[in-house]
Amino acid sequence: MAATGVTKVDRSLAMVTEALGAWDWLVIAPVALPLLGAAALLLIRKRIAWHAPASIAIMLLMLAADVGLLIRVWNEGPVHMAMGSWLPPFGIIFAVDTLGAVFATITAFIGLVCAVYATAEIDTTEYRYGYFTFYLLMLAGVTGAFLTGDVFNLYVWFEVLLISSFGLLALGSNPIQLDGTFKYAILNLVATTLFLITVGLIYGIAGTLNMADLAIKARSGDLGAPVMSFGVLLTFAFLMKAAAFPLNAWLPASYHVTRSASSALFAALLTKVGVYALLRTLVLVFPELGETFAPVLLIVANSTMIAGALGLLASNDIRRMVGWAVISGIGVILVGLGLGEAAALSGAIAYAIHSMVVMAGLYLLAGAMSWLAGTDSLFKMGGLAVHSPALLLCGLGIVLATAGLPPFSGLWPKAILVEAALSKAAYVTVGIILVNGLLTTIALGRMFAFGFWRAAQMERSELAPFPLLSKSRIVPVATIAIVSLAGGLYPEPWLAASRQAAAGLLDAATYINAVLPEG
Repeated sequence: MAATGVTKVDRSLAMVTEALGAWDWLVIAPVALPLLGAAALLLIRKRIAWHAPASIAIMLLMLAADVGLLIRVWNEGPVHMAMGSWLPPFGIIFAVDTLGAVFATITAFIGLVCAVYATAEIDTTEYRYGYFTFYLLMLAGVTGAFLTGDVFNLYVWFEVLLISSFGLLALGSNPIQLDGTFKYAILNLVATTLFLITVGLIYGIAGTLNMADLAIKARSGDLGAPVMSFGVLLTFAFLMKAAAFPLNAWLPASYHVTRSASSALFAALLTKVGVYALLRTLVLVFPELGETFAPVLLIVANSTMIAGALGLLASNDIRRMVGWAVISGIGVILVGLGLGEAAALSGAIAYAIHSMVVMAGLYLLAGAMSWLAGTDSLFKMGGLAVHSPALLLCGLGIVLATAGLPPFSGLWPKAILVEAALSKAAYVTVGIILVNGLLTTIALGRMFAFGFWRAAQMERSELAPFPLLSKSRIVPVATIAIVSLAGGLYPEPWLAASRQAAAGLLDAATYINAVLPEG
């Protein structure tokens, strides 16, 4: 009988041997905290009075962990943690660079601000059916997507945030929520299914899904044309996630149907996950594909800016208007990817940071305005300035910030992108950025004037008197307006973070060496 040879593998070669320190656990803390918090809320689901305070406390801890992680990455460079002690590329890892740390920090901040607003508008039924459980799961999914170093794990976090966003959209008694959830679900499920299929195809050819390992193989020419073709499918899926034209119809049809706090969270985070995935795959992992696709991305960016601005002008429902403003901002961000150079990428990242904050504020502002007026229709609004001067001031700041006007934060990244476009002789793009800003100013100025300065309309006078705006509604709006103003007056810290994040994407060697020391 022939002997059978058995090859013994030394598993220690693929395992982490060093003990983990406290700083190492900080890498996964921003994801572990909301996951554990969501599980804890299920255990105390009948004690609904505890849900909001517990959730806000968890988000404060998240924010502290994210800030600590950002400080560590800023000082030390990219860091990673291997799951199950399996070294990359054998096991799944969390790999955090400046881009991921900055986006995760903003995620925690926006989650905290929107959670405070949510306490003023969600009812007992929504508490009972797990509003804050879905909320924390979504924050975990978004943060996990920003911190993972593995393409399949990125898909997993996409699924977590997608399923939890379904819950937030559908939670309520309004029939229009089901319609909006259906439209949102269909197109996003198409995108995630395409993503999953592409992940399987890439693994079949490359034999790895670790981003650093893929980056090495892409630069060495080992992957060949098939994987580059699969990269096109990834780009398509991520553009759909980012709501880029012409894949954007689902966003203005769905975001407005749920609570304003949920809409603000979606506007700030969900499309930015698509943008983040595009930055990660087209710049860090598959740079050749990014260079090849740059002209197409610039066309998509220009088209998205035009579509967003025209949709904003055509809308008379203020919450739908904000959806078009989100799309318009995605177009501005994609300009940086289309131009491709370091300055343009830093401008795109800076605008994404600005947009995450300001789009949340714009949705919260629209929610407060519609709650005061008793309607979402611009034609039925009016007289809000008299009843809430504080909201008037905050609203003016957020409108100016969204339009990219001084002294708010939107001015600086647009100026960087315009300068980068001029240096590449992309004069059409420069013109579209400027026209986009003008049309956005006109549309949001109209919303502001109709809502605040115009006299109360007859339809509104037949309703109950104006309600009193609670602190839980005004404080989040004011916080975002103040943050945007501070970002406009003192831009250097966050612009420096954007430059470092862009440099980290372009300098793949630093990321690769941090994740794969032997690579």
